[in-house]
Amino acid sequence: MAKRLFDIAASGLGLAVLALPLLAVALWVKLDSPGPVFFRQVRVGRGGALFRIHKFRTMQVDTERQGQLTVGADSRITGAGRLLRKTKLDELPQLLDVLFGDMSLVGPRPEVPKYVAHYPAEAKDIVLSVRPGITDWASIRMIDENEILGRAADPERAYIDEVLPEKLGYYVRYAETHSLCEDIRIIVATLMKIVSR
Repeated sequence: MAKRLFDIAASGLGLAVLALPLLAVALWVKLDSPGPVFFRQVRVGRGGALFRIHKFRTMQVDTERQGQLTVGADSRITGAGRLLRKTKLDELPQLLDVLFGDMSLVGPRPEVPKYVAHYPAEAKDIVLSVRPGITDWASIRMIDENEILGRAADPERAYIDEVLPEKLGYYVRYAETHSLCEDIRIIVATLMKIVSR
C-alpha cells in the first residue's frame, strides 16, 4: 500500500511539474518525423495482464515489424529519438502508466509477450508478482544494452541467451526483496546515471 501511494503521489507530482517540458518534447517528436507522438506497445504486467505502454516515439512509424529489438545505431531511430533514448526522456510518459496502476516507478522492466515466453516458469511467477517499473537495477547497470547487441553476430539470440537471463537475475532479486527505501535508492541511482551520461 505504501509503495502504491508513493507511486501515485510521485507520478502525479512528476506529471504536474514536467507538464511544459513534456509538451515541448511532444511537439519536437511531432515536428521531427511523421507519425504519432506516443509509441504504444503491448507489454506484460503484473499477474500476466497485458497493457499498452506509453513512450515518446523514437523510431519511424511501422518499423516494428522489422524486429522488436533496437540494435546499435539503428537506422529506424529518428533524429529526435537519438537524444530522447540517450537521456531516457522517451520513458517519461510512463508516469501515466504508473498513475493508471499498470506500472510502478520502480520494478522489473515490462517485456513484450514474445520475450516473456522465454522466462523460466519459476522466475516468471516471481517477476510477474509485482508491477513492472520505469526503472530498476537492470536498467541502470545495462543502460547500454543496444550497443552490446549491436556487436553481436545474432542480436536476437544474444538477447535471449545472454541479456535476458542477466536481466531476470535483477528482476527476481527485486521482486523478492523490494522495499520503499530500495525504490528510493534506485530512483536516485537512475537520475545520477542519466546525468553522468
